[in-house]
Amino acid sequence: MTHRLPIRVYYEDTDMAGIVYYANYLKFIERGRTEFVRELGVDQSQLKENEGIVFAVRHVDADYLVSAKFDDMLSVETTIETITGVRLVFRQDVRRDGDLLFTALVTIVAINEAGAPARLPANIRRKLH
Repeated sequence: MTHRLPIRVYYEDTDMAGIVYYANYLKFIERGRTEFVRELGVDQSQLKENEGIVFAVRHVDADYLVSAKFDDMLSVETTIETITGVRLVFRQDVRRDGDLLFTALVTIVAINEAGAPARLPANIRRKLH
């Protein structure tokens, strides 16, 4: 399943050349992952409150292919590649009119309040499959 999140590029997202500042792609894909997980029925606030577990980015392998510019309409496409007991790997693409601008593999880990790895509850893993 692929989740798509539309994002408009605002002036604040760009650098002096009028292109999207590279770090903002990470913000765009963060929003994409958050909305995807939310639509799958995972309430991250409740996960923290009830289980003491939060998601943290462990690794990002990103490739910047083509620049997005002010006022572009983008689509952040998110799919889950791998799910284990403590880790999720997402593939995320940012497209403009179907053209691939940015792609990333993002590894997310579940951690407890002490920052140690934590096993995802079975009900959460089921929602993500």
